[in-house]
Amino acid sequence: MRVLLIWSVLLGAALGSEDFVGHQVLRISAANEAQVQKVAELQDLEHLQLDFWRGPARPGSPIDVRVPFPSIQAVKIFLEAHGISYEIMIEDVQTLLDEEQEQMFAFRARATSTDTFNYATYHTLEEIYDFIDQLVAEHPQLVSKIQIGNTYEGRPIYVLKFSTGGNNRPAIWIDTGIHSREWVTQASGVWFAKKITEDYGQDPTVTSILDNLDVFLEIVTNPDGFAFTHSQNRMWRKTRSLTSGSFCIGVDPNRNWDAGFGKAGASSNPCSDTYHGKSANSEVEVKSIVDFVKNHGNIKAFISIHSYSQLLLYPYGYTSEPAPDQEELHQVAKSAVTALASLYGTKYQYGSIIDTIYQASGSTVDWTYNQGIKYSFTFELRDTGRYGFLLPASQIIPTAQETWLALLTIMEYTQTHPY
Repeated sequence: MRVLLIWSVLLGAALGSEDFVGHQVLRISAANEAQVQKVAELQDLEHLQLDFWRGPARPGSPIDVRVPFPSIQAVKIFLEAHGISYEIMIEDVQTLLDEEQEQMFAFRARATSTDTFNYATYHTLEEIYDFIDQLVAEHPQLVSKIQIGNTYEGRPIYVLKFSTGGNNRPAIWIDTGIHSREWVTQASGVWFAKKITEDYGQDPTVTSILDNLDVFLEIVTNPDGFAFTHSQNRMWRKTRSLTSGSFCIGVDPNRNWDAGFGKAGASSNPCSDTYHGKSANSEVEVKSIVDFVKNHGNIKAFISIHSYSQLLLYPYGYTSEPAPDQEELHQVAKSAVTALASLYGTKYQYGSIIDTIYQASGSTVDWTYNQGIKYSFTFELRDTGRYGFLLPASQIIPTAQETWLALLTIMEYTQTHPY
């Protein structure tokens, strides 16, 4: 452990990356609405530099917050003074980061093909883009790479297209990693891409889907933010755009869509992790998808994959008004989480965003649903908070495997229930 700590400190110094020594993740249990409001007051105390991983939402829903070491005593005194219970979920965030970096360093060898690529470790943006190129080269009749734009910092934004031919066929969209620190999602996206190429022609369900539908997969939806999580700040969530009049950087790309934009469930503060931006679609990473979806015009299912909390969600997030197709979406979600649980017994909750987790305005699937894409879903992958955004790499493949079963359920339903 001493050698690992020295290596971590030296690597951090070399990269100039932010450290999280002594930071704790607390799980706060607010028993009533008054306590929820008290916890919400903590969000407004910017000097504490709190990072809310989950919530605050409604009474009874867990609220997870990363507390920097200098703020720990003040936060705990505040909670205890108001009779709000809490427990420590992560004793020292940096310890988990050190273990994560050690695991990545141990498996850093460059893969010569997608067969030798290590799916059981986390990878950098460059490694994922290399994987994409290898997959396309190995399966040119099935897979192609489309560049749908460039990021704020000038990086290419790539989407993989899986297709067996035909023009403007009905399609399914899947994206991972719109929040850059949710590393298990990008890792799962890589696994999904390989799985599709392995199973086409072998698995009857996958074969039937691709014989009738195209699948678009955007593995790194927020490339600038993802690169920043590797080089500077592992806990970075947003894009990397500059906001005029503010020293704070970035916009939450899952609050930037033109669906209830700027309403409750997003922040107008550029320093907030849920800052919605100056206007809807202000982020090029979002606008690139918006333009692609509109230009395509025949996307039938849209699935955006996040972590964590083990949830499968459908619209709406910005309003309590039920989606017109809520009953059907609920049944599809139920079937999908049942399929997911059949592999390892992992339990998911499911329902509308606002009823299941919290109010969120300007979110991806609310916009896609309003565009007429009926089968719009958001996943929140493993876990339920023991590791949160720092899920050990040993859980990547099991997470991807079980999620794939849920994705297959949604994709097959989309194929067999055209509209």
